[in-house]
Amino acid sequence: MKEQLISITSASNPRIRQVVQLQKKRREREETGLFAAEGIRLFSEIPEEQLEQVFVSESFLAREDAQIILKRAERCEIFAVKDSVFAGMCDTKTPQGILAVVRRREWTLDEILVLSDKPFFMMVENLQDPGNLGTILRTGEGAGITALILSKGTVDIYSPKVIRSTMGSLFRVPFLYVEDMTAAVSLLKEKGIAVYGAHLEGSVPYDSPDYTQPSAILIGNEGNGLTGRTAEVCSRNVRIPMEGAVESLNAAMSAGILMYEVHRQRAAAANQSCND
Repeated sequence: MKEQLISITSASNPRIRQVVQLQKKRREREETGLFAAEGIRLFSEIPEEQLEQVFVSESFLAREDAQIILKRAERCEIFAVKDSVFAGMCDTKTPQGILAVVRRREWTLDEILVLSDKPFFMMVENLQDPGNLGTILRTGEGAGITALILSKGTVDIYSPKVIRSTMGSLFRVPFLYVEDMTAAVSLLKEKGIAVYGAHLEGSVPYDSPDYTQPSAILIGNEGNGLTGRTAEVCSRNVRIPMEGAVESLNAAMSAGILMYEVHRQRAAAANQSCND
């Protein structure tokens, strides 16, 4: 392993500068097809075929388990970076000493449509908070979504804050951005998938629809909700009942409630089928 290490001591090194740009700029991530992922846990979750480069601090290399952790990156270039330089590459305040440059996995709508005969899609339109998006993806994995569909106006799923908040779900749950969410909703409906939009003026409570059939849940922007065009083309708009003076819930909380209602119905149906 030591023979593979390439030493970097200057923050002006082109590779260091590229990592900094990947951390800061969505355009850089989109143009290169790369993104940066920090930390030991995230590193362990990255599919090996997507690993491009690995950067480690000198302090990390002093760990007893450093060579074991790095073993999965044997086919990659591994750079040993001066601690002060490494800190400048990272988005976190207390970096763990390892950062990977990762090749993005691109999915298409056609690919996700054939993943299941009874798909369960989570959809988000113009979501802006990185924490909300990361939480929705992580919760979605737990609730068993087939894939996540995002509008082009949604925060970048490859931004550092989103990546951290997914806790690795980013590497396990298929997702894609669509240019026109209204058109995507219409296409899903044509394929026999009912799309339920979360809306303050929804026509029925969120637990009324039959989610055991092919379904999609759609959440809108934190402040404005779904756009009018998209809300109009949904199969049905559903509401989460509110008590007291509360007008609405946090977007990630709303998504979690809806996704786990889908999970509840499908688990109950599966149990019933086993008992019959």
